[in-house]
Amino acid sequence: MAAAGTTLNTCTVQQPRATFQRVHMLFHLTATLAILYYRFSNLISGHVATLPWSLMTLSELIFSMIWFFSQAFRWRPVVRTVCIENLPQDVELPRVDVFICTADPTKEPTVEVMNTVLSAMGLDYPANKLAVYLSDDGGASSTLYAMKETWSFAKVWLPFCRRHGIKCLSPERFFSGGDEFLFRSHKFQEEEQKMKLAYEQFKENVERRANGVSVVNNRPPHIEIINDDCNPMNKLRNENEDKMPLLVYVSREKRPSRPHRFKAGALNTLLRVSGIMSNAPYMLVLDCDMYCNEPTSAKQAMCFHLDPKLSSSLSYVQYPQIFYNLSQKDIYDGQARSAYKSKFQGMDGLRGVNCSGTGYYLKKKALYTSLNQQDEHLVHPQETFGLSSMFITSLEHNNKGGCQEELQTTAILEEANKLASCSYEDNTNWGKEVGYSYDSLLESTFTGYLLHTRGWRSIYLYPNKPCFLGCTTMDMKDATVQVMKWSSGLLQAALSRFSPLGYGMARMPLLQTMCYAYFMCLPLLAIAVLVYGVVLPLCLLTEVPLFPTVSDPWLKVFTMVYVSSLLEHLYDVLSTGGSIMTWWNEQRIYFINCTTGLLFGCMDVMMKSFGVAKANFRLTNKVVDQLKLQNYKKGKFDFDGANMFMIPLRVMVLLNVVCFIGGVKRVISNGNLREMSAQVFLSLVNLVFSYPILKGLVPNRSVETKNN
Repeated sequence: MAAAGTTLNTCTVQQPRATFQRVHMLFHLTATLAILYYRFSNLISGHVATLPWSLMTLSELIFSMIWFFSQAFRWRPVVRTVCIENLPQDVELPRVDVFICTADPTKEPTVEVMNTVLSAMGLDYPANKLAVYLSDDGGASSTLYAMKETWSFAKVWLPFCRRHGIKCLSPERFFSGGDEFLFRSHKFQEEEQKMKLAYEQFKENVERRANGVSVVNNRPPHIEIINDDCNPMNKLRNENEDKMPLLVYVSREKRPSRPHRFKAGALNTLLRVSGIMSNAPYMLVLDCDMYCNEPTSAKQAMCFHLDPKLSSSLSYVQYPQIFYNLSQKDIYDGQARSAYKSKFQGMDGLRGVNCSGTGYYLKKKALYTSLNQQDEHLVHPQETFGLSSMFITSLEHNNKGGCQEELQTTAILEEANKLASCSYEDNTNWGKEVGYSYDSLLESTFTGYLLHTRGWRSIYLYPNKPCFLGCTTMDMKDATVQVMKWSSGLLQAALSRFSPLGYGMARMPLLQTMCYAYFMCLPLLAIAVLVYGVVLPLCLLTEVPLFPTVSDPWLKVFTMVYVSSLLEHLYDVLSTGGSIMTWWNEQRIYFINCTTGLLFGCMDVMMKSFGVAKANFRLTNKVVDQLKLQNYKKGKFDFDGANMFMIPLRVMVLLNVVCFIGGVKRVISNGNLREMSAQVFLSLVNLVFSYPILKGLVPNRSVETKNN
């Protein structure tokens, strides 16, 4: 812990932003309630077309509900800073384990994974208190080989980085211009050239061995300490030895007949294996393509974990996901600006942000117990954690703040293989009450939510320099699959017994509950947008009025809400460093996502509830396609491979085109423009948002016809 009176961090409420947002909230809420009153009163009176008005009312109810939940983010946005210079000496810092998970070498290039491993090994943290674990759920022999090659290369790469103060710890990114030097001495250039040749050789060895490999889904557990010393456990804990952290390869047992629980199962295995090896009280979780870009991230996180005012109730410190390959236009909203630059700051002011799945430093104890009952997991430990006395002993030592006794490497590896077996979790509470939850495929987000319901809090830190950098999706297929995966997992949680509107509300403050309700109910927007996209053009074509006439004062209320929503979004974009182009791209991708990823996410939940589909972890492809990269940089939508996801959107776009042309013609010829003006305008807006679909699909067909 830090000395009394020493400041390790600061927290500042964003003013006058918070005040402005609260005033706008009141104005927009009043106008929204007025619209709902107008809809319901007209339905009750029976003077309107019942079916289309009912559907439009349902749609606007969903929009209003999601908007209302989102206002919790705007109530108290905060910004945090850290004071690393006030941390205790290195010898007093707690141990940290780094967990990296990979699942398929064909979709997650092994070289890229090893770059993440190398960057984690180079963190600016005492080497004897740092351990890096790679979970290989693919079970490929090439990954184990690559880990051994990584250890050998790290012995020259890490000293090189330390000597020259290199912050970009991923060699692939460094040699691609990821770290710039204002002054490059002749000696440095010579050493850099030698290091580049060594990296190229390392890369060639790994890629040659990984060529043609496939996932092995039927295998025994295999755990190996990657070190060339006969007694690595003792050597690596000796401060006088070379400054290299512990490096461990973990391939848990997999059998086709046994459930393996996807990434949650892999992380729970790492919790147990690390408990008997390094037994660190804190852990960093990284996606295999999210490398460490700032070596001090661990010390930054410790500025919160070691703060006496926060440490007792703090579960994790979350960093934003930032990507090095974002294009200027960012047409797929890969940066997720709304979440990482706006909503997370607002949620941080309400006892904590949700867990995004990567780039977070977590206190392991939080995964084992509730805040106010921190020793309850040790009452009947074997019923909760399984029969490993070695692991239970590690929990007891960690609970008391002490270190586990040194054990022989052979005994540790033998026990670790038992902990990584398929049957170990039988008749235990793993995935139920301890560890990462198995109730959702979004293991980290859902587990973070459960931690908050148990009283724990979290912190969000957005430093000036990104601590972690990854590779974002560059085509519509991968972007849609990602949105579908998130929306399916979130909606499934919203409809389960863990719903924030029931389970969460009884265990969390109201505003924090609203934040989680927003994320989990967000997929319902697909229904609202689909209704608007279908009912609106059909009623325009048949001249069924859905909005007040031009002379009706109620049209001003609808206009106020519409303009207010656009200005709210515009203010949010501009106040977080975005531009008008950012605002436009987010408006457009919001419309596209609602009719693709969110819609298929809702359908996925529906099919699972009827037993038509089974739980399936969809792994995003991390292999970079140069043609897709070029299109992405130019701001061109790439629909290759996304045909199935585009079907609802294509149908809706074609429907809007036909109905808009036919509807406008009939409205003008019948002189009903005053009654139908709002519908004409909104149909036109739908077509404007649909422009990428028309531009991306129609020309492609023309080219194909020409080629044929």
